[in-house]
Amino acid sequence: MVPIFASFSLLLIFALFIVADCGSIGVNYGRIANNLPSATKVVELLKSQGLNRVKVYDTDPAVLHALSGSGIKVTVDLPNEQLFAAAKSTSFANSWVQRNVAAYYPHTEIEAIAVGNEVFVDPHNTTKFLVPAMKNIHQALVKSNLHSDIKISSPIALSALQNSYPSSAGSFRPELIELVFKPMLNFLRQTGSFLMVNAYPFFAYESNTDVISLDYALFRENPGVVDAGNGLRYFSLFDAQIDAVFAAMSALKYDDIRLVVTETGWPSKGDENEIGASVENAAAYNGNLVRRILTGGGTPLRPKADLTVYLFALFNENNKFGPTSERNYGLFYPTEEKVYDIPFTVEGLKNYHDRRSPVAGNQPVNGRKGGVSKSTTGNTWCVANGEAGKEKLQAALDFACGEGGADCHPIQPGATCYDPNTLEAHASFAFNSYYQKNGRHMGTCYFGGAAYVVTQPPSAYSILLSLFNSAHIKLFSAYKLFFNKVHVSEM
Repeated sequence: MVPIFASFSLLLIFALFIVADCGSIGVNYGRIANNLPSATKVVELLKSQGLNRVKVYDTDPAVLHALSGSGIKVTVDLPNEQLFAAAKSTSFANSWVQRNVAAYYPHTEIEAIAVGNEVFVDPHNTTKFLVPAMKNIHQALVKSNLHSDIKISSPIALSALQNSYPSSAGSFRPELIELVFKPMLNFLRQTGSFLMVNAYPFFAYESNTDVISLDYALFRENPGVVDAGNGLRYFSLFDAQIDAVFAAMSALKYDDIRLVVTETGWPSKGDENEIGASVENAAAYNGNLVRRILTGGGTPLRPKADLTVYLFALFNENNKFGPTSERNYGLFYPTEEKVYDIPFTVEGLKNYHDRRSPVAGNQPVNGRKGGVSKSTTGNTWCVANGEAGKEKLQAALDFACGEGGADCHPIQPGATCYDPNTLEAHASFAFNSYYQKNGRHMGTCYFGGAAYVVTQPPSAYSILLSLFNSAHIKLFSAYKLFFNKVHVSEM
């Protein structure tokens, strides 16, 4: 007779294999770094970890050649910078597909094309070109008879939502509905494709530690949160975010569109003000997410919606702009050593345990939950990244004050916040206006690397900076005047 406990264990293992097809885990292979291994080595690393799906941000020939014959399914990207050309020229779209897709398929198993990435927060005002570009790329696939095998979509950030809480009230931003979402969702329906979504619970937690439980953000045991709109109970912030997107699609009568999470992750390191960025939390989020996807079915709102999720990212990327966290989302160091040990397959889940420290989750630390010190309140602001360069800052400022809808009246000549009259100060004001207007949602303080989040009001920062610069300039001018007078008197 087999002991009851042993029988239960065998049943659990059996159940893991039975539901192995419920969801799928992939990884984003970003390359904004100068110290990464060769594409050939990367493919071997992916295979050794059981990762059979990868998403790249371009169509680099070395990468696509390395993936040839690997059995790894690939999602490639048409960059935002090429949306205008793809939208305006069918010959460009045809040529792009021939060079970057047809030339490699089927030996390189390209299964999807991401047309642009988070286009609505792109400072170059490319939103109106998105759907026409998608349609032209699709027609190019039809011309090559690849449209049945390769799907087209475009990753959206959660900042595309007007409302995300509660999940049942999820809705898209009104100005994007007729311009983008209705035609795009109709296109996805007609082509049998899916909506790509980038979701980062880390950003929501970091900005709202006073109201969001760390356990809730990390898929750990917690009482759950009841959605007052539909009565469903949520046990993870990730599920709540995804269901907000499902609700937004449902509000437009597109309940039949599938969803793929093209980016999600948690940084293993951050600046002092980036609350929650740690190796332990990153390991917990990604490890528990893998378990959730490979064994947990759908979401409370869509229980049968098996999800494909791409972890962000394969490597730490040392050349990325922004706060420290931006360079520390990797599952691996460039040496191919794991940043932390988590499984990526059902087989690996059999020995997986979320190793939490004795002081974690909702245990009080320094008088607050989640290990957050009293000095941090969860209030955040968005400021310009001076290292991004004048051209990038100006383009981002134009977007924020234009299509982004930021309130830029106070930084006009003669207005209250016109001084200090510098590009960085004006950009900080506009970026923060856009960030606050969009509910401090993830992705709304990025602007292609031209901005980052801080925990001190940008006005205070700008005032101190301007005072320092003003004092420095006045001192230099006085010194120069004195020197010139002395020099003249001695002649």
